[in-house]
Order: sequence, then C-alpha cells, then structure tokens
Amino acid sequence: MGSSELSSHAERNREVWTRAAKDYVAAAERSWATDEIDWGIYGVKEADLGALADVDFDALDVVELGCGTAYFSAWFARRGARPVGVDLTPAQLETARRMQAEHGLEFPLVEASAEDVPLPDARFDLAFSEYGASIWCDPYRWVPEAARLLRPGGRLIFLANSILSILCSPDTGRIEERLLRPYRGMHRFEWPAEDEGIDFHLGWGDMLRLLRANRFELEDYLEVYAPEGATSRYPWANDEWATKWPVEEIWKARKQA
Repeated sequence: MGSSELSSHAERNREVWTRAAKDYVAAAERSWATDEIDWGIYGVKEADLGALADVDFDALDVVELGCGTAYFSAWFARRGARPVGVDLTPAQLETARRMQAEHGLEFPLVEASAEDVPLPDARFDLAFSEYGASIWCDPYRWVPEAARLLRPGGRLIFLANSILSILCSPDTGRIEERLLRPYRGMHRFEWPAEDEGIDFHLGWGDMLRLLRANRFELEDYLEVYAPEGATSRYPWANDEWATKWPVEEIWKARKQA
C-alpha cells in the first residue's frame, strides 16, 4: 500500500460526489430493496445480460472499488459473497451505512480512494467496479491496485462508459451520431460543467496493454446497449443512440498466477 494522500483529481471528484450524494439516495433505496441485479444508466437486467453468469459468489471475497452507496456489494452479499466496499466520499458511505441498517445487512465499508486502498495484498477473489473506480480513478493507478488486492486466479470485472460513447460526446449536451474527439491519446477527461468531475477512459489497445502489464488475461468484453424504450435521467445520455451503439462496456479479466 502506498501513501494515503489523495490525487488532485480524487479530491475534485470527492467534492463533486459530496454535492451530488443526495441525488443518489432514492436510487440507493430502490437498488437495496431488490435482489435483482441490473447494470448501468439504463438498468439492463443481469438476467438478460449474463455478465456474472459464470461467477459463483458463495464465500467469495469481493472488493468493490468506488462502491458509492454499495448496492452491488449488497447484491453480492445476498448471494453468499463477503464484500468490502471502498469509496472516498463520506456522504456516499453514509447512505450505504443507512441502507445496511435498514436491511439488516452488514459488511465493511472503507473510506479510501481505489487508487490507494488500505487493505492487504492478495486479499480478494474478485475486484469489481460499476461506474466507480472504472471511470473516476486513473486506470494507471487503480488497475495495478486491483491486481495487488487480488489473489492469483482472482478476477477483475468492471463497467464503464463505452469508448465509442466518449468519442461521440460533446463537452456539453447529449451524445451525438458523429465522432467529436480524437481517439488517439484517450486518457483524462475534464468536463467544463462545474458539477462534473474528472474521469478517465482508455482506448481498447491501451486498456489491453495495461491489463496484460498487470498480469491480467482478458476473459470477455461485453458491449451494453439500452433496451428498446428505455430512458436515462442523465443529461448526456441519448436514448435512441444507445439502442444502436454500445453505451457501456464490461471488461472481465483474470489475474494470472
């Protein structure tokens, strides 16, 4: 484990999520109240997607990196896993703890950046992120940290905005049906709106090389589309676009021995 000092982008993202935390309470209450797993901004059902079909959660040690209100950790715990949620925003973890108390479900919640997690090496069987570390942390910092936390043979599964959706996103407004930014050199994105944080997206080749450099072997890559008729509350989402092109992507990799 490294130092506990936050990076400048982590500090900004914590400020953004502290202000936004109240807007995610209702979503947390809905997600904690159901046992049905869904994914992303369109709530794609796991039963339809099958991204976790090959994961046996019974007695699995799971670390959720950038857990927010920890609803995925709750879903995993109900399936027999032993999750630990990690997030750097106290306001988000406060909601998670309230949900734990209301639903009688307890597991550790750690206040920390996923770029520098105060937990032992080789502690987990699965490192997981859905719109957490997978976009809000620098992949050149959080992916090596995930590798450190995993046992040999452990798996890394994460969902993020699709690369294509980022390439078609203007600085403000909805995703468009044209390329708006260069693919070459994709990494750090700082959006102009005051309520937006700093996020990170790598191109396919750079992500593959990063995974391999950290002893991960790619097992699967799933492209996620919006179901017909689905809508998203996010102002940058384009519902029609998302039915024709993948709006999100799920990476699945295994740490080699």
